[in-house]
Amino acid sequence: MNDLLEILQDLHPEIDYETNTQLVTGKIFDSFDIVTIIAEVNDAFDVTIPAEEIVEKNFDSARALYALITRLMDED
Repeated sequence: MNDLLEILQDLHPEIDYETNTQLVTGKIFDSFDIVTIIAEVNDAFDVTIPAEEIVEKNFDSARALYALITRLMDED
């Protein structure tokens, strides 16, 4: 989780990712941020996020995103 938090902090250091659950719905992340996160997650965790998983609920909080990453790593 710490690696993910570092990735997110690089994008928006002013956000408390431990508590914020509206990263997409609160318009903190835009489409460029999502693309950046996907690329960084791919590099850091060696997982590919498929297009069907690029949905609001998977990116609305750090915990949701980490759950997605964990699930994808377990599927490999």
